[in-house]
Amino acid sequence: MAAVEEEVKNVGRVIEEEPVCEKREREEEAEALAPWEQHASIISIPRFDYTAPSSLLHHSHSGFLVTCGIKREKSATKEVMSILGKVLLPIGEEKAEVLNSSDASKRQKLCGQETGDDGGKTALQETGENSSVEDLKSAKESVSEEHKSLMSLVKLTKSGLLLFTFPVENSMDTTDIVSRIFQCMESGALKAPVWCHRIFPVQATCALTEKELQETVSKLVQRFVDDKQNTLSKPVKFAAGYNRRGVEETKGKIQKASEVLSQCPLLDRTKCFETVAAGVKDIVPDSVVDLKSPELCVMVELLPLSRIPNGSYVAAVSVLPHRLVSTKPKLVIKPLVAETKQKKG
Repeated sequence: MAAVEEEVKNVGRVIEEEPVCEKREREEEAEALAPWEQHASIISIPRFDYTAPSSLLHHSHSGFLVTCGIKREKSATKEVMSILGKVLLPIGEEKAEVLNSSDASKRQKLCGQETGDDGGKTALQETGENSSVEDLKSAKESVSEEHKSLMSLVKLTKSGLLLFTFPVENSMDTTDIVSRIFQCMESGALKAPVWCHRIFPVQATCALTEKELQETVSKLVQRFVDDKQNTLSKPVKFAAGYNRRGVEETKGKIQKASEVLSQCPLLDRTKCFETVAAGVKDIVPDSVVDLKSPELCVMVELLPLSRIPNGSYVAAVSVLPHRLVSTKPKLVIKPLVAETKQKKG
């Protein structure tokens, strides 16, 4: 009898000790996490902007569409915010230097007027040179934080996707930012991301109608052609890519293909490609399709937005150079980490 009681006590002791072991395992797991995962309080996750879908229906926005693993959206959000913060900092430096040089010249003029020629130099040294480093640092950090805080996190109906948008009045060159991300990764300034797979630079958004899509494509192609950094041959070679992620899920139920197409004809790939080609031809009449080595790539992404009226569809559109895309097996934005490395990992 005593042996049985002792055995029962031992079982109870084991049950009590198990949560302690689990707690220790969680602490060890936390220590193994990346710094941005440990310090979630520092890299804050933005709240969903529930007014953003309505704004996307009526206005064009720039931003980023990020792909990640399913159920890894929070980790990917922290990671992409960290990446953008590091890449936006050099942009903040450039703007801060302009602001700082302007402020320094104003200080020099004021000091010269107040103290005269002899005292002006001393006053400038005391008020300008000593504080210029701190001013520049604080200015560039504030510009970077300002850009990050401007972004809205938009709620989507499909897992494994994140959408960040800039306000209409504060649009940014998202293509340049994504190019900088790849440059930083190649130079070693940025580590390869763990959770984020691809970052698609959204140059504009529009309702998925023939008129709006063609006009948007024409406007972006014109901007691409006018950019002196892009060298184009004759005839201009282009290709188009179209992703319709979450078409069935956008309404919260499975729909037949015929029902979906009746709501929006451009959900048909052929019809969408015809509209895109018409938009390109409006600007570059002698352009030809080349799927292997296109000079400009028109990318259309259907956005599975939450809280929009039935039958309404919004697309993200970008015209990208060949260096930012992969053409095999299909035309898509270039992955942040080579797929071979992801499989090995």
